[in-house]
Amino acid sequence: MITLALSKGRIFDETLPLLEAAGIALRDDPETSRKLILATTCRDLRVIIVRASDVPTYVQYGAADLGVAGKDVLDEHGGQGLYQPLDLKIARCRMMVAAPRDFDYEHAARQGARLRVATKYVQTAREHFAAKGVHVDLIKLYGSMELAPLTGLADAIVDLVSTGRTLRANNLKAVEEIGVVSARLIVNQAALKLKRGVIQPLLDAFARATA
Repeated sequence: MITLALSKGRIFDETLPLLEAAGIALRDDPETSRKLILATTCRDLRVIIVRASDVPTYVQYGAADLGVAGKDVLDEHGGQGLYQPLDLKIARCRMMVAAPRDFDYEHAARQGARLRVATKYVQTAREHFAAKGVHVDLIKLYGSMELAPLTGLADAIVDLVSTGRTLRANNLKAVEEIGVVSARLIVNQAALKLKRGVIQPLLDAFARATA
């Protein structure tokens, strides 16, 4: 038996067609079932539902053999003990710096001003601003990032942006792209050695589906 860790939401929805391409479907409906362990039509595979930020931890410690996690989550986690064989090219968005429309971010950065930046992606933000030589005080938040500049908590934010509608609705604008983010298939390294006969066909099926 192998265990695949997924998080509900966009990654879950966009992973299902990849499983279907491998001939695998869920036996339980995640929309109606309250189960956190879901059976599949493959007797060797089950799916567990965890928080997005917990997927790498479950795979790292072997509670799950595989998982699907965004590059943003993996960058924050550090990826220790994880094999990342595939960019699944799903759940694509951009990691951006955003600021109020009336704030001259480029001028402030050029002048060496110390900026207050709110984000839940602290490691990513720290590395980005350090590489640019921009001085920042990072403020860790877990949600409603757009509220931070509106209330004076921060000068700017670092967050994932998909359509940009939420930024526009809150009078913010994207001022700098940090990178493109997509979901990756991750595998526990020990599981890959011990269960290769079961895991490798699934990796191959995912690779074909994303080619």
